[in-house]
Amino acid sequence: MGLSLNQIRENCANARELMERAKKEKFAVGAFNLDNQETLIAVARAAKKTNSPVLVEVSAGEVKAIGIENVRDMVDNYKAEYGIEMYVNLDHSPSVEDAIAGIEAGFEFIHIDVSQANHDASDDEIVDATKEVVEYAKFTGALVESEPHYFGGSSNVHTEAFDFNEIKKTFSTPDGAKNFVDVTGIDTFAAAIGNLHGSYPVPKVLDIDLLKKIRGAIDCNISLHGGSGTPGHYFEEAVKVGVQKININSDMRKAYRTTLEKVLKENKTEYAVVKLMDEVITEVQAVVESKIALFNSSGKAKV
Repeated sequence: MGLSLNQIRENCANARELMERAKKEKFAVGAFNLDNQETLIAVARAAKKTNSPVLVEVSAGEVKAIGIENVRDMVDNYKAEYGIEMYVNLDHSPSVEDAIAGIEAGFEFIHIDVSQANHDASDDEIVDATKEVVEYAKFTGALVESEPHYFGGSSNVHTEAFDFNEIKKTFSTPDGAKNFVDVTGIDTFAAAIGNLHGSYPVPKVLDIDLLKKIRGAIDCNISLHGGSGTPGHYFEEAVKVGVQKININSDMRKAYRTTLEKVLKENKTEYAVVKLMDEVITEVQAVVESKIALFNSSGKAKV
């Protein structure tokens, strides 16, 4: 279908207004990964039921599998069908070129993260790439997110525990956050305070006191990646401190896979798998609704 430049700019302006509302009204917008059409439907239905604004996001893997223009069209179609406030985030874009592609496709949120592709990227490389994307994003008004170093883990259900002392070595610092925001001009800072990509057999522990110091050091939006497997009270505390965006992926994937395995086992003679997806969608939707409640975004949509 495609959007006109004016439509893209209007959407980006609305996205900026949403984040200002989130700051003022103390809620966080859930950024839920889109793996396929079923997960998109689950997010859309949850947003409709709770009257919550939502982001759906794709990283390089989903972009490769679905197609960047297809993602934009699918989101717009379900946004119109359900009458909801929904935006698209390009998550962990590994290069400036990939980020620009997201901007040109009309994504309202762009996360540039060259350290994901190159864990050894220098400070200068990260800053230069981020500044280039910030400058290009002015063309549409898209919000740009970044962080000054590699953020660990992977969006999966892990069986191994993590070493919290090692994770602490990568925590954000108030001064580091301020310097990075000041030099790059980003709209959203991805904070590392104990959050970690993926879910693990031990619960994550977020340093809320550190988050308070970071919040006091910067004025821009703050996001938390790696929200899956985090005890809910941390989200409630983080929202009160002033986090505007929280990413969820692995919890949705776990619900999707375990439910799909169950319905396939129960329906061994049904080969039209699409007929078995209602229960899968319902379980993923329940995960999304539970996060929306913790993020205090219920009833905050503006459509």
